[in-house]
Amino acid sequence: MRAVIAEDSVLLRVGLVKVLEMGGFQVVAEAGDATALLAAVERHRPELALVDVRMPPSFTDEGVRAALEIRRSRPGTAVVLLSQYVEERYAADLLSADTSGVGYLLKQRVADVTEFVETVRRVAGGGTALDPQVVAQLLLRRSNDPLERLTPRERDVLALMAEGHSNTGIAESLTISESAVAKHINNIFAKLDLPVADTGHRRVLAVLRFLGTSRS
Repeated sequence: MRAVIAEDSVLLRVGLVKVLEMGGFQVVAEAGDATALLAAVERHRPELALVDVRMPPSFTDEGVRAALEIRRSRPGTAVVLLSQYVEERYAADLLSADTSGVGYLLKQRVADVTEFVETVRRVAGGGTALDPQVVAQLLLRRSNDPLERLTPRERDVLALMAEGHSNTGIAESLTISESAVAKHINNIFAKLDLPVADTGHRRVLAVLRFLGTSRS
């Protein structure tokens, strides 16, 4: 699977290249700014773009805007945003456009090479992954919305769903059975007013509701 990496820190970029190559990815291009990233994606058409949120020249949201452009022009390219700090609005911006093949991780996650590669591979395969700290931040700022109807365990399940875990992964993380996970998820759908007849993917819609985004 081919990947493009956009990171202005040379040392971190070299490290990311090594990590992805160890995980079986082929890094076809590296970029130090958003302009070079977009050019590399257009030229190589990779399956994955690993993008720093803040890049030259202003070091604000260049990476996010580039990621949104990639998702618009090449929706088949998975995008993983990397950030130094918890900035959950960027995750919401990216997920509001499309939820498949999207990830938002803190850079400190790269230190756990096995987990990082596994997460990136999941996103590259069409999954969604949010950093646990982003999820925790989102939970702290929730009030007076349907999420308040959820029990603590249902919140745990939804948080793990937002991180991109399957039912099996959730069961292992919470040390409960998969049937219990399925029951919790059904309760979440009901409490968030996501009926069976809904044409959207209820799992994705639940995560979007969790993030405070909506789809038109």
